[in-house]
Amino acid sequence: MAMSALDQLRQYTTVVADTGDFNTMRAYAPRDATTNPTLILKAVGKPEYRPLLEQTVAEHPGETASEVCDRLLVRFGREILHIIPGRVSTEVDARLSFDVEGTVAKAHRLIDLYAAAGIGPERVLIKVASTWEGIRAAERLENDGIRCNLTLLFSFAQAVACADAGVTLVSPFVGRIYDWYRKRDGTDYVGDDDPGVKSVRRIFEYFKRFGYQTEVMGASFRNTGQILALAGCDLLTISPELLEQLRRSDVAVTRRLDAQAAQHMHVDRVRFDEKHFRFELNEDAMGTEKLAEGIRLFVADAVKLEQMVLAAR
Repeated sequence: MAMSALDQLRQYTTVVADTGDFNTMRAYAPRDATTNPTLILKAVGKPEYRPLLEQTVAEHPGETASEVCDRLLVRFGREILHIIPGRVSTEVDARLSFDVEGTVAKAHRLIDLYAAAGIGPERVLIKVASTWEGIRAAERLENDGIRCNLTLLFSFAQAVACADAGVTLVSPFVGRIYDWYRKRDGTDYVGDDDPGVKSVRRIFEYFKRFGYQTEVMGASFRNTGQILALAGCDLLTISPELLEQLRRSDVAVTRRLDAQAAQHMHVDRVRFDEKHFRFELNEDAMGTEKLAEGIRLFVADAVKLEQMVLAAR
């Protein structure tokens, strides 16, 4: 019997589940898992997870909605860590995307909540938006021993600044990059022509060429073609729907990204101080628009989650 595309992909890449629905992820045996406010909101809206919300609210009657939401995010993370052998990514409130001190404080709170449940920092990645302020906060957190996953990453400048800050992992958003170019150009990009795939390939090759330890995790996929075009990337975080499609497929999967080959490529080294970073990001219309939109969407879902907490009291 032929190996599934999912099992073939695992030969080249660490598979990560992109969901808050921990019951669903059991079927796919991912090593790590990623969550965000949108995914947790989606999970809490399902009847099987409603008791988690109600229990968390009932146990902390004197806390603000924001504080209870922190506990709820960690509660989901704890449940996920019972299923996976690796790390869970838990997101800092997107309203802190331009607040270095606020991001650092929130990250420490989340890590403290995990610690109180007996979970060490090595099993948690704190997700932070890849703004200039988010990157500076992540640099401090990494120095404090708190590992970070820099999210809402759309541009090369963001990726390089993250790597130079020594963050553990970056999550370039393949699908949202594809969405922007597809809308602008009216083209259904496929495979290596996909702008989202090209973005991750460039970041991966640059990191490997210059020996950065920062891991590259492609995220936000729209179809399995995008995923398979990045076989060989350090990690790929994939929704349950696309994991199922890969599990049911027996299409041949080959390595598309090669760390050793990248070490011999001719690539120019670049550096981004704050002025250079902001200018380069501003010059990238897609990156600027998708970063701003992504923050707004995560903020809106964080507010909805707080409203659910208040309604459950």
